[in-house]
Amino acid sequence: MFHTQLQWLNTLKPNFKVLPLKERLLCGLGALFGLAMSSLISWHVLGGMNAWYIAPMGASSVLLFAVPASPLAQPWNMIVGNIIAGAIGVTCALYIPNLTEAFSLAVGLSIFLMMTTDSLHPPSGAVALTAVLGGDAVHQLGYYFIFYPVLLNSVLLLVVAIFFNWLLGKQYPQVAQINMRSTDPTPTQKVTIQPSDIQEVLNKQTELLDISEYDLQKIILEAQEKANQRSANSYLCQDIMTKDVISLNEQDDIHQALDKFRQVNLMSLPVVNDDKKLVGTLALYDVVEWFKRAEAASIQWQHMVMQIMNLKVVTVQPDQPIQDLVPYFVEKSFNYIPVIESQKLVGIISRADMIAALQHQLNQVTQKV
Repeated sequence: MFHTQLQWLNTLKPNFKVLPLKERLLCGLGALFGLAMSSLISWHVLGGMNAWYIAPMGASSVLLFAVPASPLAQPWNMIVGNIIAGAIGVTCALYIPNLTEAFSLAVGLSIFLMMTTDSLHPPSGAVALTAVLGGDAVHQLGYYFIFYPVLLNSVLLLVVAIFFNWLLGKQYPQVAQINMRSTDPTPTQKVTIQPSDIQEVLNKQTELLDISEYDLQKIILEAQEKANQRSANSYLCQDIMTKDVISLNEQDDIHQALDKFRQVNLMSLPVVNDDKKLVGTLALYDVVEWFKRAEAASIQWQHMVMQIMNLKVVTVQPDQPIQDLVPYFVEKSFNYIPVIESQKLVGIISRADMIAALQHQLNQVTQKV
């Protein structure tokens, strides 16, 4: 009986991903920091004003710090949604004596106008409610309530959210599309599901979905790659990698690095330490930029590769299937990917290696057909 009740309760739960403990703690810490900072600044700016901070900002912090990828959490939604709700709420409070009628109309009209302007922000409903039920301190402000505390609180909390998410490496605000080089679909999308297909399906939806088209594109691309991995017999990275790797040492002089670039006619090279462990990568572009800045006093101390190399390197293991590399070569236009084992550089896979391997797989499929 008890088990049956638990099953029934599970049907009421959302199909929502539970984040790891670390991520949950960071979300809570972000909200704590954001509310504290924006509140203190608002108090300092507005001084003795009784309405120096409003409760709806607590609801906004849930979106900005816990689900920053949500369309409802984007800056346009927060700023425009709160302005609309504040204006409607103040107007209803001024001209409708009955409180029930005033706040009901304020919230309902705010929802309509927010959806019309693509600025739906759930906490804005509470902003409209606060404008009506906030008491004398709010009513005395009149339409100034829209600018302070509403707009002031919103902007401050938003600035903290942008900075905090940037520190965590999260994309906020969300970018508009996957392909950062062009408005065209990515190469994978051109031969599978295109953004226009997603948009056409979304246009037929009669309900508002709390997920952006951008996130749908990312999920579909990754799911497509998973499906591709199951549908083909895969080479492993060790099968196609080049073992005689041309590399730079982190202690090399930048001028020596430029000489090597000239010799091998490559646009980027991996960087290793004396133990042959991969520590970074250096692009010819980075060297050119260093020469452009060579006269600046602030960089005269830089003369070794380790001082200008890129520390963030995408790597693979020898026993990984080559399908894992496709998104990097196709979507991000990588020239090569290092292969490491026990942190040591044991090989490298170039775009040409991938093309040859995939062409061979394609020929095998064609022959079977």
